[in-house]
Amino acid sequence: MNNERRISALQLGLHWFPERPGGLDRIYQNLIDALPAAGVDVRGLVAGSAQVEAASNGVVRAFAPPDSPLLHRLRSVRREVRRSLAETDPDLIVSHFALYGAPGLDLYRGRPLVSHFQGPWSAETEVERGGASSKFSALVKAMVEGAVYRRSTRIIVLSTAFRDVLQARFRIPDDVIRVIPGCVDVSRFTINTTPEAARAALGLPSDRPIVVTVRRLARRMGIEDLIDSFRQVRHTVPDALLVIVGGGALTAALRKRIDEQGLGDHVRLLGRVEDDKLPLVYRAADLSIVPTVALEGFGLTTIESLATGTPVLVTPVGGLPEAVAGLSPDLVLPNFGANALAAGIVDALRGHLRLPSADACHAYARNGFDVPVKAARTAKVYHEAVRVFGESHPGTGLDRKKSDDTLMRRDMASRTR
Repeated sequence: MNNERRISALQLGLHWFPERPGGLDRIYQNLIDALPAAGVDVRGLVAGSAQVEAASNGVVRAFAPPDSPLLHRLRSVRREVRRSLAETDPDLIVSHFALYGAPGLDLYRGRPLVSHFQGPWSAETEVERGGASSKFSALVKAMVEGAVYRRSTRIIVLSTAFRDVLQARFRIPDDVIRVIPGCVDVSRFTINTTPEAARAALGLPSDRPIVVTVRRLARRMGIEDLIDSFRQVRHTVPDALLVIVGGGALTAALRKRIDEQGLGDHVRLLGRVEDDKLPLVYRAADLSIVPTVALEGFGLTTIESLATGTPVLVTPVGGLPEAVAGLSPDLVLPNFGANALAAGIVDALRGHLRLPSADACHAYARNGFDVPVKAARTAKVYHEAVRVFGESHPGTGLDRKKSDDTLMRRDMASRTR
């Protein structure tokens, strides 16, 4: 628990995680749940259904359905920000997604803004979509991002790799940026189920070495390279099975790729799985792998896998090496691409690569990346932002509230004389 005065924050998220699972949304919900114990009272706004408020016990409201027209969402988030400021008078605003942080920028006057930078939204558009239209879309998104980040008193990034991206792409000063890795509810991934039982529950074979990847099926995730790598893996480890968990725009193309290369017996697209079954996916595997080729700020699935006790190999992209190097540098592959992936998988499955034990994996996740650890570090940055903003803007934020409290006490005292 932070010993500083409690503060309050309005948290602007993307989606409500149970309705639209994603790494950003999971971190958002984890912080919503954990920050009060770290000294930060929270209220939140997300794009979601009418059930969000009840599901969050009144802490988070949906400003609009996620599939509603963009202009409607932007108008709605601005309206709800105005309403929330009037109702709760928070000490700071926190933006987890620049698009929804931007419409209320002029309403934040007198309060610090903290942004969670979980990836360059504009750059991801260029990488994943391609074409002239995507370049224009990326330019517009970059303008939105830049406006929010330049207004921010502090920006929290997931890795030093993303700190560098933020500085290079948006010219953000180093003293504004704080690095706090992603978090996982480690208790949720601490399961007593045996690998054999996990495989049975998922309908996976019990007598084959299994490699799993949990990814959104998009271009920058490297799934094509991973599939191609099994053309080599199958010759050295003939019974190896790759299980790909997740959905996305590339599903049909990946299925075609598997069929064309004759990998139907070695690569299985499992599709999306329910969130409560995700720990079983990692537990069923001998090895997890993250094959990303670009723009990976942290890789939440790395810690999810480790929390279940399953070691994970990662490509040397973005923040992935930072996520696992503290456990073992051997978990970082020398390169990305099919050849590097194949060599790493074969070495791991044949015992030529020294992998950490299940206990070591779990302890590493618990000690460094559990939700309370992230919440405490995040709360410290929030307090810092409030203090720094107050020093540079006298009469705002907590200073204003302290003055209001003093006037109220004086008024009450005069009435009792």
